[in-house]
Amino acid sequence: MDEATREQIQTLIDTNPIVVFMKGNKNFPKCGFSATVVEVMKRVAVDYQDVNILEHPDLREGLKEFSSWPTFPQIYISGKFIGGCDILRDMFTSGELEPLVREAVAK
Repeated sequence: MDEATREQIQTLIDTNPIVVFMKGNKNFPKCGFSATVVEVMKRVAVDYQDVNILEHPDLREGLKEFSSWPTFPQIYISGKFIGGCDILRDMFTSGELEPLVREAVAK
């Protein structure tokens, strides 16, 4: 990954409390996993930055290296990589997600 892509990813993560790198966007997800993440985020009722990786092939490839995670969506909360769809859904089900996102947006 080139330095410009790394900086772009880091800036997005640093300047937004919650970032979801996904296929499509929060208004029109383009895969089932992205749609699930959008639904979970609606249920915790917090705003987040969505980034459509289908429109940014450099980010799509760079993120795989940046996070060491090969699939999308990828969720970052308070600057930390959380994981993908299954992890987010499990955190929601267990009750871990809501306090985490509330703290992130309160900062």
